[in-house]
Amino acid sequence: MSALPLSALVGLELAQQALLLLAVEPRLRGIAVGAPAGAGKSSLARGMRDLLCSGERSVPFVELPLGVDEAGLLGGLDIEATLRAGRRVARAGALARADGGILYADQVNLLPDAIINPLIAAIDTGEVRLEREGLSIQSPARFVFIGSYDPAEGLPRRHLLDRLGLLLVLPRTMNEQARAEVVRRNLRQAAAQAYADDLDLLRGLVQAAREQLPQVRIEDEQIEQLVAMAALCGVEGHRADAFAVYAACAAAALGLRDRVEQEDLELAVRLVILPRATRLPPPPEPPPDEEPPPPPPSDADNDTSDAPPEPLSDDELTIPPEQVLSALAAELPVELEQLPFRALRRGKTGSRGTVAGKRGRHIRSIPGDPRRGRIDVSATLRAAAPFQPLRRAQTGTDAASARVLLRGDDLRIKQYRSKAGALFLFAVDASGSMALHRMRQAKGAVHALLQKAYVHRDRVALLAFRGQNAELLLPPSQSVELARRALDLLPTGGGTPLAAALLAAIEVAQQARARGIMQTVLVLLTDGRANVGLRAGREGVAEELQTLGRAVVAAGIQTIVVDTQRTYLSRGEARKLAEWLAGEYVYLPNAQGEQIAALAVDRVERG
Repeated sequence: MSALPLSALVGLELAQQALLLLAVEPRLRGIAVGAPAGAGKSSLARGMRDLLCSGERSVPFVELPLGVDEAGLLGGLDIEATLRAGRRVARAGALARADGGILYADQVNLLPDAIINPLIAAIDTGEVRLEREGLSIQSPARFVFIGSYDPAEGLPRRHLLDRLGLLLVLPRTMNEQARAEVVRRNLRQAAAQAYADDLDLLRGLVQAAREQLPQVRIEDEQIEQLVAMAALCGVEGHRADAFAVYAACAAAALGLRDRVEQEDLELAVRLVILPRATRLPPPPEPPPDEEPPPPPPSDADNDTSDAPPEPLSDDELTIPPEQVLSALAAELPVELEQLPFRALRRGKTGSRGTVAGKRGRHIRSIPGDPRRGRIDVSATLRAAAPFQPLRRAQTGTDAASARVLLRGDDLRIKQYRSKAGALFLFAVDASGSMALHRMRQAKGAVHALLQKAYVHRDRVALLAFRGQNAELLLPPSQSVELARRALDLLPTGGGTPLAAALLAAIEVAQQARARGIMQTVLVLLTDGRANVGLRAGREGVAEELQTLGRAVVAAGIQTIVVDTQRTYLSRGEARKLAEWLAGEYVYLPNAQGEQIAALAVDRVERG
């Protein structure tokens, strides 16, 4: 389905309002939009492009692909043009090409730090500096940034969100009527033409609001009101205060007014302050001399059909600003972990070190086979350049030829290094009478680890085994919400297929390694009493576990076996399992989730 015009999008009124503010006030810098896949994030970005473009005027619209490297972002040496011209010719990167327009990045939460850092610098300074491959270039990069992400896959980096004026999380679901209307509008081929007049009207409104913006006044009391609301919500730093003022003034300009009204303050709070909240604001306290409210009228008092209504005073017609903002704060979700700036303020800072791989930051180029890595064209040409006169003489090639003579030993491939996170894979025994107890332990441990997962680049996965097989309920993730949902829906009862759990754990660890997560810690919450093998029946279960234990060790998986069995029932099955896995045995039948999480983290730190 083709992208609909901005005015034709259904159920995204608040997002449309945010984009209009951004079009009027460039000092807001950008917007981050969180929503599930298919919610219309890319349609919003392209709608913004169409809003700023017209028949006489166009603005750059540059999409930042997820796999972009530093050369694609910052620019670099244009090899073909350099060879043709006989001198260094620079190629502009995405940041420079977006100057004066829009830079759009989908899945911005998955971009590596090597890309996020130059992006943040360009947003701060409005320029991009290129210092590489013998080039030293400074180019303007003043653009509006639009980033989108799926909150279930993790949040964008805090430092980037801090520099964007507007933050917005779209609703997860729509009612049936709205969903049907979305389909109808996409199926109508003439939808763009039907809303062309609306788009022209929005363009005219934006132009008029830009002209009105310098005349808009905001009172000191209103500024203090916004700052007080930010303080009550625990918003850190002063950028949000300035962004809120910019947003309120832009909202007044869109209303073609010359002063900020209460509705403008409310919109600024909704789009700037509330998404950055780290705590719930306290309820307003009544004045000390305030009289209690009158009792409700009795039935006799209600019989006033013949009495004329008393006129309302001006004070009764106007809601005090403090009450408006207090009521607006009630829109904060109960679980503050889902707010962009809440989950990033917990845990210790630091990382698990770095690992070499095919992703991350390009640190150097070495001789190698291009089939086993990404070729570095510039480094390859630099390695071959000193030998060109000799090779041309040996082959009889014309010295004026632009052809570059390459050999196998000239080839250079890129080496990357990325921050190394760990995968904490919880395998929970969901069989037997203790299943619910183990689930409570796993729930607490998963929640404790997810609170620290972002700063350490860690992932948490959840595997449950019962009956005849094991099931991966939560793939490696940093999402508190997905983990909670997986833990709440776990069925219990049946046999104990420990062998299936170990086999599934090996597969999950191998997939994580392919994605750059080199360290996996398997936390087994079980009594160790396996009674279901990979083959039918109970025969040979112990032999299967010993064989799989050696495979777990060979896969480089570190294991912790948390024995949940009572001592008077245990025959040491969990201790034997830990020995077969060359892992750590812990007897914690009544452990809290935080204790189990601390054991897993300690295992990683000890290597």
